[in-house]
Amino acid sequence: MNKIAGLFIVISSVMTAQQQMSLLDCEEAFQKNNLQLLAEQYNINMADADILQAKIWELPQLSGQINAYNPEDRKVFDVGHAKGAEITQLIYMGGKKKNEIAFAKSNKELAQLQFSQLLVDLKAQLHTAYYNLYYEKLKLENTNKQLVYMNDLLAAYKVQTTKGNVSLKDEVRLQSIVIQLNNDKIGINKNILEFEQNLKVLTGITDDIEPQLSASEAKEILAAQPFGDESELQKKALENNADYQYNLKLIDSSKLYAQWQKSLNIPDLNIGAGWDQNGGTFKNEVNLMIGIPLPLWKSNKGNVEKANYAIQQNQKNADFQKLNLETKVQSAYKIWKSQYDQLAEIKTDDVNNLELVYNGMLSNFKKGNISLIEFTDFMDSYRETALQIYDMKNGIIQSAEQLNQLVQTKIFY
Repeated sequence: MNKIAGLFIVISSVMTAQQQMSLLDCEEAFQKNNLQLLAEQYNINMADADILQAKIWELPQLSGQINAYNPEDRKVFDVGHAKGAEITQLIYMGGKKKNEIAFAKSNKELAQLQFSQLLVDLKAQLHTAYYNLYYEKLKLENTNKQLVYMNDLLAAYKVQTTKGNVSLKDEVRLQSIVIQLNNDKIGINKNILEFEQNLKVLTGITDDIEPQLSASEAKEILAAQPFGDESELQKKALENNADYQYNLKLIDSSKLYAQWQKSLNIPDLNIGAGWDQNGGTFKNEVNLMIGIPLPLWKSNKGNVEKANYAIQQNQKNADFQKLNLETKVQSAYKIWKSQYDQLAEIKTDDVNNLELVYNGMLSNFKKGNISLIEFTDFMDSYRETALQIYDMKNGIIQSAEQLNQLVQTKIFY
């Protein structure tokens, strides 16, 4: 009784360790739990802090003086007859503060674009892992179905070989099919573990995720087609791709930085007031104080020149990113179209006929209507074809996801 109860607990724990989740469920968990996304959010918060810091002016400076030694009365620290104080404030000229604040705000926009791109990239990884896991599970189900029959058949042949009713050659032929199926299963299980691990990291869910996707839903996804042609997709990508928009914004940001550096060449004013008890022309003298550096040369000339080079550099980088994005969209579209057209040639009736023939071969082999050689040749061909069809379907969805990632306007639903 204890053993049965223990076995029940083990089975229950295995069952509860899996969660059936739709892609939307995974996306919601991803938005709430993904640690990379949560960490990247702080860059925007830090950019806000930089804007706040840029708005803060230098503190006013207060200084004072007292007498150290009075030579007339020979008194040390004659505070009663000789002391003074002054207060000064740095006044920024040439729009320095305005330019610094504008540059800080542009950095926040860059941080927001980086966050948007990370969100797109991680979501693409989520979709990729989800669909990979879905099709690997289908491949495992199909392989297990074949293994159940082939293992039973091999066991029966081993008995007959021992009795001398069938040749060892026939047993080995069946054994090779079983070995191939087991090898397929090992590779599929390895892939499943990898995709499950990816989903756990992305969603923050520690249980194994079971994709909740019906065959009809998968069929609808495969049937979807993008709007427009290559040129329209390229145009949409240039308008929406956060990585490319980041490079464009970097040009604007570098121009603001150059403008700020130029304004640093303009001297600032030091304005203040001072009071002196006995050290001036008059007793208790109050003076207005103004100080400004002499602009004999441009003290920030090197940084201005460096900032101008940065503008040119960022412009070239943006040109490269534009070309790179356009060619990626073009290539991704052609890959998707090729895979879509290839799968479209395989009709639903063809797949149904494959299963029909598979079941017919099993039935006819049991009845002795076909030879072992014909049967094993078909089983080997069926094994490869079944896996290839799943890979083709998955490949189309992955190509569509890549286009979505590049264009960043949902073109596949």
